[in-house]
Amino acid sequence: MANTNAPFGFRQYSGTGSAPTYEQVVYYIASNNTTDIFFGDPVVPLNTGYITQATSNSIQVAGIFVGCKYLSTSQKRTVWSNYWPGSDATGDVEAYVVNDPNAKFVVQSDATGIAFADINANIGFAIGSGNTANGISGASLDVTTLGTTNTLPFRVIGLVTQPPGSPGTEAGAYNLAVVAFNNVSTKQLTGI
Repeated sequence: MANTNAPFGFRQYSGTGSAPTYEQVVYYIASNNTTDIFFGDPVVPLNTGYITQATSNSIQVAGIFVGCKYLSTSQKRTVWSNYWPGSDATGDVEAYVVNDPNAKFVVQSDATGIAFADINANIGFAIGSGNTANGISGASLDVTTLGTTNTLPFRVIGLVTQPPGSPGTEAGAYNLAVVAFNNVSTKQLTGI
């Protein structure tokens, strides 16, 4: 059975922390940032001190967005959400980001797929369209970027093969890979 094209962004697989929060840290999104940021989206630091959704194949990421808290202008109360809808905040938005250099994530590949021979290669990503109904990211791996370029944001460290026959475990298009940060703002590049 072929894999289904249903990207869900970067879902935490493991890390040095413990579930359910792992290594979440607080960053801030400017209340006037109109870009939606979804659960599982890579985010980048801005020169203003804030973060925003990364664009496809951004070189260095700040981490993976996993939710936020803000004072809703329309609801007049604090809202906890797994995505930033791009408006409705009074004041800055408190964003939760996983940025631990040891964190690992499961993510879907694009139509080309990740092969076993691609393990240890560096890779970029495509943002895709997030789902506003559930707040889940549409980001996936951009297999066309696979290579040794040490500035790419992620490194392929494995393939998801268990349980056999489950969605994403078949080799080829839209399979699932395990990736780690390669170029994250909390990690020094050392000519990897």
